Amino acid sequence: MESKYIAIRDIILKHIPDVGNYPTSINGVRIVRRDNPTEFLRCFYNPSCILVLQGVKNMLYGEENLVYTKGQYVVSCTDIPVSSRVVEASPEEPFVVLILELDSNIISNLILETKLQQNIENEEKALAISETDDELLDAFYRLAQLLDKTEAEQQILSPIIIKEIYYRLLTGPLGNQLRLINTKGTRSNQIAHAISIIKDKYAEKLNMDEIALNVNMAPSSFYRNFKKVTQVSPLQYQKQLKLYEAQRLLLSGNFDAATAAYEVGYESPTQFSREYKKMFGNPPLRNIKELTAV
Repeated sequence: MESKYIAIRDIILKHIPDVGNYPTSINGVRIVRRDNPTEFLRCFYNPSCILVLQGVKNMLYGEENLVYTKGQYVVSCTDIPVSSRVVEASPEEPFVVLILELDSNIISNLILETKLQQNIENEEKALAISETDDELLDAFYRLAQLLDKTEAEQQILSPIIIKEIYYRLLTGPLGNQLRLINTKGTRSNQIAHAISIIKDKYAEKLNMDEIALNVNMAPSSFYRNFKKVTQVSPLQYQKQLKLYEAQRLLLSGNFDAATAAYEVGYESPTQFSREYKKMFGNPPLRNIKELTAV
């Protein structure tokens, strides 16, 4: 297995000689390189599988303090707010990961096609870490090799390999929650639907009880299961979405703090600045200055 890790890492480093988070020519595949340790940064992990090829990262997910390194992978079944930092990285041995975004439609169809069963009594959290087995690593190796192939070859072969990776994930140690999130009628799938509604309307004033009824859940059950999946309440989730989107707007250079505040649904720039500082550690302009200086 060690030789495959090295081979995938070398392919990635060949395509990204400098630090950054880059899309690739294969749809849904991103590659990341960091040359130095970082401070904790707030972010959302989208539905994805993150394969660690070198270095160490620390992640805060609710009350859990998780560390992942080479030989492991992370699965985020839905959009999850976390804080994370690179712990071990250097120019000589950078932190390197390959990220595969997860397509819920393909996964749902694969669950039906393969008749994979869910353990309804054991609805795990929607983000977890596991050791990578040889079959999953081999599929990622073949996917990485496609980065050096022609676009025509990528278009034909990448969907086949990605479907295999989905199958390995669904049948692996983290597969149960991935199956639950993507199977209609389960509590996890109802929460995923609620998350989709909140994402679409994050800048609006939302009545969470109405969203609960919209996804066919009693409010008490909705709040309990929402926090079980995301580790935050629905209102906290919406607030973090607002602030994360405001940060993205500020980083674009096209918005000042007040304009970004109104754009994401705040009525008071003062309240926005206060909550932004609480989440990111500094007021908006100072935070953006620090981020762009990195």
